Amino acid sequence: MGKKQIKFQDMINKNLVSISVFAVAYFSLQSCENNTNEQEKPNILFCIADDASFPHMSAYGTSWVNTPGFDQVAEQGLLFTKAYTPNAKSAPSRACILTGRNSWQLEEAGNHSPIFPLKFKSFAEALSENGYHVGYTAKGWAPGIALNKDGKKRDLLVKNYDEHTTTPPAKFIHKGDYAANLAAFLDDNNNEKPFFFWYGSREPHRAYEFNVSVAKGGKKISDIDSAFAMWPNVDSVKIDMLDYAFEIEYFDKHLQLMLTELEERGLLENTIVVVTADNGMPFPRIKGQEYEMSNHLPLAISWPNGIKNPGRVINDYVNFIDFAPTFLELAGISEDQSAMQSIEGKSLTDIFYSKKEGIVNEERNHVIIGKERHDVGRPMNHGYPIRGIVKADFLYIMNFEPERWPAGNPETGYLNCDGSPTKTLILNTYGTENHYFWQWNMGKRPKEELYNVKNDPLCMNNLANNGEYTSLKEEMYNQMVEKLKAQKDPRMFGNGAIFENYPYSAPDYNTYYEKYMAGELGQGGWVNASDYRAEQGVDLE
Repeated sequence: MGKKQIKFQDMINKNLVSISVFAVAYFSLQSCENNTNEQEKPNILFCIADDASFPHMSAYGTSWVNTPGFDQVAEQGLLFTKAYTPNAKSAPSRACILTGRNSWQLEEAGNHSPIFPLKFKSFAEALSENGYHVGYTAKGWAPGIALNKDGKKRDLLVKNYDEHTTTPPAKFIHKGDYAANLAAFLDDNNNEKPFFFWYGSREPHRAYEFNVSVAKGGKKISDIDSAFAMWPNVDSVKIDMLDYAFEIEYFDKHLQLMLTELEERGLLENTIVVVTADNGMPFPRIKGQEYEMSNHLPLAISWPNGIKNPGRVINDYVNFIDFAPTFLELAGISEDQSAMQSIEGKSLTDIFYSKKEGIVNEERNHVIIGKERHDVGRPMNHGYPIRGIVKADFLYIMNFEPERWPAGNPETGYLNCDGSPTKTLILNTYGTENHYFWQWNMGKRPKEELYNVKNDPLCMNNLANNGEYTSLKEEMYNQMVEKLKAQKDPRMFGNGAIFENYPYSAPDYNTYYEKYMAGELGQGGWVNASDYRAEQGVDLE
């Protein structure tokens, strides 16, 4: 009403009409304010690459990848240096994002290719039920099956937008026009509601068109000084890495188009843009495992209307289960309104609203990781159970079944490792003077592992049996177990076998083996004929 006071006596001297006009005007103003507040709820654009490790975005200084879109988001917001998924495989990692719960808290959804439990709601469903326009393009939660009570397909991301296609620059790149599909989604909304859109790129998931990065992408083999130490340092491996970079850059090109689309529509200022990946790069000893490059992922977040002091670099340990509570809080949706199962993650808004960089919240000092069953590749579809903890630049790992093969069985093609030129080359080292490459990537592992990930990000030097680190190893183990018990992890209570008995929703390894025997497997896909080799010590014929 302003600084000038209105005297009560003056008001009663006015006629009733004036009072009525005042009342109508006042309540109309209140109504407008409420509508404005509704519209001021932030929009959310969640961009997730399919298989990209930290630090493979140019904002982190990786010279053989160029990602101006990711870099723009980091410059206009926050660049996270310690973001981790609890489980380094597509379906469980994405389930953690959508529910705010760790994979060992998600029953069937803690596995790869599961049947998603009806009891767990996604934050996207909660946003849709509470006034948000919600949709996605390309890969959402996958692979697996999600059904409603009536047995019909349930979409955890509400509505798919895949109508628009384009001509991709390489043979195996997805044909979807991701940016055009965002535009179609926005047209459907017509600025009526706050929105959530999931950009689920299918890149840099395999397969790759070999050498496309050099032949068409302007890259040079000399761009990479040396292949990672657990792989042979040869040109074919370097080309494989550059082809991976080429597909990351394709993901980033559509991100750039989306940022431009939002800016031209006047939506960018009040849109939270999150850019990350679901798990590490699709190479041996990384994707599907629980090492540093498996779970440690790129993350940049911008929000001009909300994030304070943009351009900060954040060194807090951030967990993928933190996204769901962040989005629900900023959308003004309480836990009761969301009707979601108890969320384990913690909202990131303390980091958004702080002006500090480096470590903002000292309580964010660790992440628990782990896995159960990933891809087929063992008799009876058994998994390779792991739990671990990342803290103070160290990674501790407990392998619960060290007698099993971590990447899958030799006779079934090591199918928790994507087919690739790099994998084929490593399989060819079996029984040769370079056998150690096979051992590092496919061989069995000890029960305990401990790595200094700051000095040894490839996790090559196991310190678990080094007496200098005994007290640290015990401290990390005890903290891990304490946290997992509090989270009611079945494996902490002698019931880990429950994860082995959940059904697998995709074909089992026999299907792929039959295709191999029939000569139906080619080269360059997720499963290659070269995955099945007698040189691995198993007579496949």
